[in-house]
Amino acid sequence: MHTLSDTENAALLNILKARFDKNMKRHQGISWAEVQARLESQPGKLWTLQQMEETGGEPDVVGQDPTTGEFLFYDCAAESPKGRRSFCYDQQALDERKEFKPADSAEEVARAMGIALLTESQYRELQQFGPFDTKTSSWIHTPDAIRKHGGAIFADYRYGHVFVYHNGASSYYAARGFRGWVGV
Repeated sequence: MHTLSDTENAALLNILKARFDKNMKRHQGISWAEVQARLESQPGKLWTLQQMEETGGEPDVVGQDPTTGEFLFYDCAAESPKGRRSFCYDQQALDERKEFKPADSAEEVARAMGIALLTESQYRELQQFGPFDTKTSSWIHTPDAIRKHGGAIFADYRYGHVFVYHNGASSYYAARGFRGWVGV
């Protein structure tokens, strides 16, 4: 299990608390004390949140799962995280690409970080706190029925509306990254 040092934990908790306090509309009815207690009891999740932070995701609490009670952290950076752009969708797409391969794939990087790509419904939910991705776009979790045909889906926010599009899973662009989430 990956963990942070005590100093790194303290620094990250300060960043997360400041973001939490600044954006109360994202997590009405949730107290920081509850979130901090849960974070401190799960050091591996702190490491994951540090990865989200280091890659430009600006993770923040956007709610609580009614079934598990987990606090839900989503990437809340205004644009797709800078440290997670120019990736194709998944390992299969990366393997199939013969030339001009990107450095990695969104799903593999997410997995290594301990997060999952936002689903379409999560992406739309995030936009109620937005707008997000007005200049960039983000890969989102692609249903198997689409992926088996070689495609993947991504989303952005333009003209006051969330758009969900398809592309070949092996494509990658400088302005397309991915947003993720983790439950704590």
